[in-house]
Amino acid sequence: MEHIPQHIVLFPDGNRRWARQKGLPTFSGHQQGYQNLLSFIEWCKNRGVKVLTAFGFSTENWNRSPKEVDYLMNLLETGLIKNFEKYKSDKKYQQEGIRVKVIGQKERLPKSLQKAIERVEAATKNNNKLFLNLAISYGGKWDILQAIKKIVDDKVSADKIDEKLFESYLSTAGLPNPDLIIRAGGEMRMSNFVLWQAAYSELYFSPKLWPDFTEQDLDEALAEFDKRHRRFGK
Repeated sequence: MEHIPQHIVLFPDGNRRWARQKGLPTFSGHQQGYQNLLSFIEWCKNRGVKVLTAFGFSTENWNRSPKEVDYLMNLLETGLIKNFEKYKSDKKYQQEGIRVKVIGQKERLPKSLQKAIERVEAATKNNNKLFLNLAISYGGKWDILQAIKKIVDDKVSADKIDEKLFESYLSTAGLPNPDLIIRAGGEMRMSNFVLWQAAYSELYFSPKLWPDFTEQDLDEALAEFDKRHRRFGK
């Protein structure tokens, strides 16, 4: 392909529906979706994608049942420790070069998950083959509001505020804006995710529920992206 997106945003949607369709517990859908995310990370890295931002848990997801929220928090914590903290001591995994960062309201997360995030971010900080952003307790509106509050706290004068400065206060500061947004699960909306950053992103919607999304489906999304002519309003 002539054009590979530098930054992909992923909505791994449809885990609960997948489980219901198969007569399985909801938690089985989340587990299968998590395993598919690990595969997706590798697929993107192998194709030369530099940044992947994946929606893990939104600010609205706190409204789900306490039992489901607890399961998701434990799944995130276990997954981080099992799959990324190993970069700290294993040269094989260090060579894979995945750097992990969590964006969102970290202060709302369980203390044990916060500590796991700190350890994994420290263990992977020098990796540079793929930058993995995991959005946990994240919302696009929250991101914009927290940027505004920081600007106010820093007493930045109005005449110095432009798009470049504003973006330096977002949780994705220092990263390129998303080139391609992929949403599995059949829904066609942004669901309060990277609202500022997605201003000129290409959108790709897959009818497949996330656990059924395959490597071939990624290639179809990349082929579609490759055909599009990005004008950025020009």
